[in-house]
Amino acid sequence: MSRVQLALRVPDLSASVAFYTKLFGTEPAKLRDGYANFALTEPPLKLVLIEGGDDDTRLDHLGVEVDSTDAVRAAAAGLAREGLATVEENDTTCCYALQDKVWVHGPGREPWEVYVVKADADTLAKQPAGTCCSRPETADARAGEPATVDAGGCC
Repeated sequence: MSRVQLALRVPDLSASVAFYTKLFGTEPAKLRDGYANFALTEPPLKLVLIEGGDDDTRLDHLGVEVDSTDAVRAAAAGLAREGLATVEENDTTCCYALQDKVWVHGPGREPWEVYVVKADADTLAKQPAGTCCSRPETADARAGEPATVDAGGCC
């Protein structure tokens, strides 16, 4: 199954979880320190909530969850064929999951990821100094040539 992901940075995780539980009529699929996600089948959506900041809720990034690493690789190849700069991450720990992913930016610099969850993990992010779900910078990536980065970016 493939579904769109919407990741929001929220100032109050508990209040956000309570709201989205009522909105969707279901409990989070994953609830950890500073993090929650709702894996909905109807509509097919993964809503990720990342606690952080004192401001209003804001978009963190967008994504498409796929079923396999092969699907991530196919997406990366397709994006490169279209001339888009990409950054690939393999075996990265993010959002309490081990993932493979590829990042691309839209014309407004909105970050998109295509990713697969390979296994559950005990930490939000692999790099203690890193910010989970901050996408890697792609300024040095040239169109059509994916860059590969070490694990440490996030969902």
